Amino acid sequence: MAAKTWHIQEICCVGIFVSVLCICAWLCVPWSVPVTLQTFGIFVTVGFLGKKRGTVAILLYLLLGVVGLPVFAGFQGGPGSLFGPTGGYLIGFIFTGYLSGSVLQRYGEKTWVMVAAFALGLFACYLFGTLWYVWGYTGQSSPASFFWALSQCVIPFCIPDGLKMVLAIWVLKRVKPIYVKMWGKRGEN
Repeated sequence: MAAKTWHIQEICCVGIFVSVLCICAWLCVPWSVPVTLQTFGIFVTVGFLGKKRGTVAILLYLLLGVVGLPVFAGFQGGPGSLFGPTGGYLIGFIFTGYLSGSVLQRYGEKTWVMVAAFALGLFACYLFGTLWYVWGYTGQSSPASFFWALSQCVIPFCIPDGLKMVLAIWVLKRVKPIYVKMWGKRGEN
């Protein structure tokens, strides 16, 4: 069986959403803990591109960062950003994209399905990132507990990430029909 090739439009859409992910990482809302729009970018990317192409866009985004381009939050890049103590949350975006895309592909794009899909993906990202964070501090002078890591790395971001999820669903419901009308569903899968 021959592999399905991507059309130039599909490749361009992936590239555009890699750019969206970069821009969303740079946009920071000052709060008690700085909040970026990275998860919003992940939700929108998967919502528009689907499981396969959305996950490829996330992988390309991470690859750009690991080679040193300043595409992560705070204009950071390089292997230290991805493989440091909080890099698990960046790697967790792969799980977010794949799981969310799988749920959307299987159950459609009703609002409640989108909420469930994005929440499941975000939970996977939180879990992987927190385990990575705890592992990153194991063996140091004061190892981190799982619950301490949750209190530092997840709980402050739950409400902002929930708001980003709502915003992403709102954008997808309003803009995606225009996208599909112009380009068809070729960009998804």
